[in-house]
Amino acid sequence: MAQDPTELVPELAEVSAALFKAVGNRSIPRTTVSLVQLRAGQIVGSTYLTVLHTGFLRKAGESEERITSVATWQDSPYLTAPERAALALVEAVLQPSPHGERVSDEVYALAAEHYDEKALVTLMLAIGQVNFFVPIALIAKPVPGRSFNAPWA
Repeated sequence: MAQDPTELVPELAEVSAALFKAVGNRSIPRTTVSLVQLRAGQIVGSTYLTVLHTGFLRKAGESEERITSVATWQDSPYLTAPERAALALVEAVLQPSPHGERVSDEVYALAAEHYDEKALVTLMLAIGQVNFFVPIALIAKPVPGRSFNAPWA
């Protein structure tokens, strides 16, 4: 797509801003949000989202070890237990389960051990926020690495 979708549908900017505001309520660390959204980008195979969230983490001062270990988070010594619980939650939501239910009671309980109810809702919104942008990233194909405000320029 040659043109920024927000130029074609200006209401998209309002929806995007509302999602950013809701997810930015400070009930979970911004780093955790970025780690979850990086993993979501990896799972759905979006170079744009992966580059975007890797960049956010670098700007926040995160180490290369922490950033690169998101792909293999289960055994990463660089991630905290709450971060691993959040990553388990995003994987459960985005990956089909051969057992039917995606988010098992065990995955939810693990996340609930580390996050209060407001933080759990914020994690759900963070996963929903990145999922909102997945079709745009995969269909409209913004150029990876370009400014977040001008990925089509």
